[in-house]
Amino acid sequence: MDNKGGVQQLEVDENHTQQRIDNFLFSQLKGVPKSRIYKALRKGEVRVNKKRVKPEYKLQLGDILRLPPFRTPMKDENKPAVPGTRLSELIKTQIMMEDNDLIILNKPAGIAVHGGSGISFGVIEILRALNPRAKFLELVHRLDRDTSGCLLIAKKSSVLKEIHSLLIAREVTKTYWLLVAGKCDFKEETVEAPLQKNILKSGERIVVVDEEGKSAKTIFKCIKHIGNLSLLEAKPVTGRTHQIRVHAAYLGHPIVGDDKYGDHEVNKECRRQGINQLCLHSSSIEFYLQSKERKVAICALLKEPWVEHL
Repeated sequence: MDNKGGVQQLEVDENHTQQRIDNFLFSQLKGVPKSRIYKALRKGEVRVNKKRVKPEYKLQLGDILRLPPFRTPMKDENKPAVPGTRLSELIKTQIMMEDNDLIILNKPAGIAVHGGSGISFGVIEILRALNPRAKFLELVHRLDRDTSGCLLIAKKSSVLKEIHSLLIAREVTKTYWLLVAGKCDFKEETVEAPLQKNILKSGERIVVVDEEGKSAKTIFKCIKHIGNLSLLEAKPVTGRTHQIRVHAAYLGHPIVGDDKYGDHEVNKECRRQGINQLCLHSSSIEFYLQSKERKVAICALLKEPWVEHL
């Protein structure tokens, strides 16, 4: 897309439906800094159907986008960041399955799923750099930066929409492993506690249990005790931000290494024992693609250092 001259309008086709508008603009406005694109969204310079939208807005078929003129930097000016070879190779080696519809990888902890907020690139940017001819590559869901495990990337808009529909209908089964503080005294426990996003005076964003929040449900199973810690399995029925982390803390068993919702004394002691990370891993994901008449079920091996303490 050449957008140097003046205001442009374009209509969203079926190849870009359900794509986040920020990701769409990144792919269409090659060379334009992400900060400039986010600024245009924030100030309302970019409009969808004459309305302001947030970066996470998902494009719909027939949407009319209004784009302001964007200045593309000269070749030697503000070169776009390119993922390093080691990071690219690491992501390549973690791909567990790839076909014409999906990429499923075992995301390492410490790598963001997408760039932004001071991060030049995440998993999706690395995959796009590794697959420059790919017409469509989009995250199906997200994992926190410090969470490892199963991550889905759609290679077709139709597949992205279908799995999103399954997620809304709660027909995608996700299983997590987590190491928590304390000896759990239950075999299975269901937490149903509504969650609300909040911003502290410091500016830190957190999620809290609040009756005014959105409904959230997680099923926990105790696998075993390890000293004064417990290994749990968690199945989130809903998919709220930080849901497992907040519900584990609400249950009285915060996740080891969780600096936001965890027990600082437990974390300090665990660091002495060599556990220096959030102990949360997306171990498996399962769903049925009706359009392809096939079941997708895959497990991600826990490769993080905390596995040595299990």
